[in-house]
Amino acid sequence: MEGDVMSEVATRRAGAREWAGLGLLALPTVLLGLDVTVLYLVLPSMAAALDPSAAQTLWIMDAYGFLIAGFLITMGTLGDRIGRRRLLLIGMTAFAAVSVFAAFAPSAESLIGARALLGIAGATLMPSTLSLISNMFPDVRQRAIAIGVWATMFALGMAAGPVVGGALVDTFWWGAAFLLAVPIAIVVLAGARSLLPEYVDPQAGRLDLVSVALSLAAILPGIYAIKHIASYGLDAGTAILLIIGAAAGVVFVRRQRRLASPLLDVTLFADRAFSTALAVLLIGLVGVGGTMYLVTQYLQLVEGLTPFTAGLWMGPPALAMFAAAIGAPLIARQARPGLVMAAMLGLSVIGYALLAGAGTGDAVIVVAGFAFVYLGLGAIAALGTDMVVGAAPAAKSGSAAALSETVQELGIAVGVALLGSLGTALYAAGMNAPADTSPEVADRLTGSLPGALSVADQVPAEVIEAAQETFTTGVNIASAVAGVAIVAATVLCLVALRHVRPLGADQDVEADPR
Repeated sequence: MEGDVMSEVATRRAGAREWAGLGLLALPTVLLGLDVTVLYLVLPSMAAALDPSAAQTLWIMDAYGFLIAGFLITMGTLGDRIGRRRLLLIGMTAFAAVSVFAAFAPSAESLIGARALLGIAGATLMPSTLSLISNMFPDVRQRAIAIGVWATMFALGMAAGPVVGGALVDTFWWGAAFLLAVPIAIVVLAGARSLLPEYVDPQAGRLDLVSVALSLAAILPGIYAIKHIASYGLDAGTAILLIIGAAAGVVFVRRQRRLASPLLDVTLFADRAFSTALAVLLIGLVGVGGTMYLVTQYLQLVEGLTPFTAGLWMGPPALAMFAAAIGAPLIARQARPGLVMAAMLGLSVIGYALLAGAGTGDAVIVVAGFAFVYLGLGAIAALGTDMVVGAAPAAKSGSAAALSETVQELGIAVGVALLGSLGTALYAAGMNAPADTSPEVADRLTGSLPGALSVADQVPAEVIEAAQETFTTGVNIASAVAGVAIVAATVLCLVALRHVRPLGADQDVEADPR
């Protein structure tokens, strides 16, 4: 009798309400993807208005991702305790309110603070949407389709971010990019109660505040240390932060193993596919995050394109990502997912090679290279997320979703910090000001390419050309470094994921949705 009940639950198919609910959940998912990348083309206009330092610029870019990464684990299980739909509504409201503040931020410092608050609010959204999908689609095949749509929407948001940001900057001002959250929040708040079910795990137990503190103490010092090392090198203070983060991580894991209701179920890492998929997502997003930061600046600062035109140039890579995010799961029904991911990452390596060899005036090569990079991202975003969530039982979908999003957000933020700082360091090391230049102008010339362009009317044209060539060399070297990491991720897919069977290979044919 029990087996019959379980079979009925396993094969129960979602109806029109659930699919409409998936469409509603796609809105905050697209929004978060947009918010990750929309600033890439907004950055030059924002820098002209707020005049941030090089360090402040990097904080504006990655404070959002760092705080999301720090709080995702907490928010992933908080929804199980207070209600996944309720957490989504709270987070959506907070995200919209802080976005309005960010749009009208009067200084770089206030924008950094707004981006940090957006990260905390955003941390409520991704695990809520993915865990709600697990509740709404109990049928295994339908759930796979729904997760594929979810991953595609996030990838689509990331891909569309530069285009949307460029259009808004050209039409309005840099702050308009943040106001996209307001209409999306209104629609989600209006439709959530009728389209989305509520879910509270009665076995979840109380939220362990000590574990929350330990998770933040493990993640945030490590993130800051990475940023500091990338910009200034290793020093005593940074070493202490790394030790604190590592020690907190060890204590956190030990505490989770003892708790009856842990903040994070660390036993999930025993699944090889789960752990490997997380590692591949982390490596892949590090490469994409840092490379996109440099490529979008190249298009505007070296090629002289307007934000909107640069956004249009990012259209082909966006289509490549979309095609991979949709196509990879379909191919993985016939071929092993690890092989599909490895093949698509192999194409990404070609893209990084093109970026490593591009020079000034090579916009077509740069965009083509980045399109290859995006092919790999689309594949690992769809298949990697499916592997992570599929390895966890439904009751632990919040933890699995939180871990998947943690490594992706952390990867983007670390990519901007590492590759962005590498590009900045290479520019500073390779750019020399003319001997007769004033100290103030010399600082601008050698500090960053935007700084050099701001004093273009005070120096000979060949000096600006040299600055653009120096910046492009930094893009070349950073891309080569990222390409080496993607080669390692490709090998990891081939070796550690070779046992994963094609999607649906173990499913009952009768459970196939019609």
